[in-house]
Amino acid sequence: MGFASRVREVTRSDHAAAQGMAYFDALLGGRLDRAGYTALAAQLFFVYETLEEASGQMRSDPVAGPFVADELARLPALVADLTHLIGPDWPAHVSASTPTSEYRARLREVAFTWPAGFVAHHYTRYMGDLSGGQVMRRALKREYGLDGPGTRFYEFPGVEPRVFKQHYRHLLDTAPWDAVEQDRFLDEVATAYRLNTAMLDDLGKVVA
Repeated sequence: MGFASRVREVTRSDHAAAQGMAYFDALLGGRLDRAGYTALAAQLFFVYETLEEASGQMRSDPVAGPFVADELARLPALVADLTHLIGPDWPAHVSASTPTSEYRARLREVAFTWPAGFVAHHYTRYMGDLSGGQVMRRALKREYGLDGPGTRFYEFPGVEPRVFKQHYRHLLDTAPWDAVEQDRFLDEVATAYRLNTAMLDDLGKVVA
């Protein structure tokens, strides 16, 4: 089994747990109002603001650098979505929740200086976006009438998900990590899932 396959197997239950969060169930089922959806975009902005700052730092790293792909950048899309959903003064109306702040703190701790730590968070976020983005996009159009503006985060112009994920798996399989570093990577992926789940759980407090 290649390392990419091992990562997928080890994280299967974490991925399933994130998908089954009460917040996502309510969002996909059309049981939230527009503000309930906007709250997710706001928290994601703060996560990606930090992660994509780390991408700039890691771009020149021989191990982490190949994982940095400008076509995956989500921050411009999130800014466009929040501008559409709230208005041009949206920065005055959003703030990071306590779980999101903890998420950002962990990114600052590991993603700017530890290549495998950066990739662990990069993998968890962007591969999840590519895998679930189209499902989310269709649900947002069906349940909330949002199509294009307000849902740019789930659009990846110029990216063919199947081809890109195959390339990403190759990068994982060929990363020069020994067994100890691979285990550290897997531990950090688990941490990334835990932080993401805590953020979603906090958003789920709005679900009646």
